Amino acid sequence: MTVQARLFLMMVLQLAVWGAWAPKLFPYMTMLGFAPWQQSLVGSCWGVAALAGIFFSNQFADRNFAAEKFLAVSHLLGGLALVAVAFSTTFWPFFLAYLVYSLLYVPTLSVSNSIAFANLSDPARQFGAVRMGGTVGWMLVSWPFVFLLGAQADAHQVRWIFLVAAIVSFALAAYSLTLPHTPPRRDAEGLDKLAWRRALGLLGAPFVAVLFVVTFIDSVIHNGYFVMADAFLTERVGIAGNLSMVVLSLGQLAEILTMLVLGAVLVRLGWKATMIVGVLGHAARFAVFAFFADSMPVIVAVQLLHGICYAFFFATVYIFVDAVFPKDVRTSAQGLFNLLILGIGSVVASFLFPALMGALRDGVTGMVDYRTLFMVPTGMALVAVILLAFFFRPPERGPTGPVAP
Repeated sequence: MTVQARLFLMMVLQLAVWGAWAPKLFPYMTMLGFAPWQQSLVGSCWGVAALAGIFFSNQFADRNFAAEKFLAVSHLLGGLALVAVAFSTTFWPFFLAYLVYSLLYVPTLSVSNSIAFANLSDPARQFGAVRMGGTVGWMLVSWPFVFLLGAQADAHQVRWIFLVAAIVSFALAAYSLTLPHTPPRRDAEGLDKLAWRRALGLLGAPFVAVLFVVTFIDSVIHNGYFVMADAFLTERVGIAGNLSMVVLSLGQLAEILTMLVLGAVLVRLGWKATMIVGVLGHAARFAVFAFFADSMPVIVAVQLLHGICYAFFFATVYIFVDAVFPKDVRTSAQGLFNLLILGIGSVVASFLFPALMGALRDGVTGMVDYRTLFMVPTGMALVAVILLAFFFRPPERGPTGPVAP
């Protein structure tokens, strides 16, 4: 097996751990009877871990441990934490186990990327294909639940989301030991700290500040999708509980296809227009959720917009930072935007949308007023579009050279 194929499989397993539990985390907590504020605290663990992970993995882990061994130990311990989550049915044990898991897992996202970059002969061209393994893993891991969950799955069945994630985590722990040796980096420690300060200073540039605000808004919407979508599909649309994750995974299929054309789209449309299309994808998807909930085929089909939402905005942001920001601060700038996407946006979404769902849930029928609920992210997306259209003025219209997928 080639190095690129081995790294592809690493990404398959890395994202499968996450994809196994993410779509059903909030519905599962509702089954356990957790109040909205309790669900929000659990959701905020990911943001806390994202913040800690940026500094731990960048400033400590990759300077003191071989990356493949760090990955192995993290996924071994993370798998044990996932087992504890699966068998915790009261709030505080669940919260603490999930917090431990989050703190262990989130740094591995950066470390797995580091392993790929360190061992690819041409990272700029090859990393996109390797990272696509993560999307494949997220899709594949949804299929076991067709058999593990019933159409009306209860909490006892749904806890399998964490057990399956644990099994994959243990498999990745073992597989990590077979990855190419990636020794710790002990150079440029002081320069990295300076780079963080310089990256923060770039927020003084108007186009960077606008992009930062829009990324925050879009990350709240994006993370809110995972908070709300599964419950909407099962409660309102009527999709069976054991099929909802497969339906949601259609978005990852579209993501693969969209990423293949992203480079050509960026060259033709430029940075601003491509990002606007990505954010409009969110507005369109939630508007369809709001007004076409009675049409199951339409709701299933609109999941394909996920590829446009992700690739045309988030992937474009990463490419934009790499192309436009000064070379010596690019890694730190990517970290700042990643903090918004994985961290702050996740925390805000975890507090905002469970609270809205609780406030909009009918006390008699127990049904959420999903039309009103989905108008919130639709409106947020339109605000982000306005900010991009009128205030985002990048120094270059688009990429000046070819863009690797």
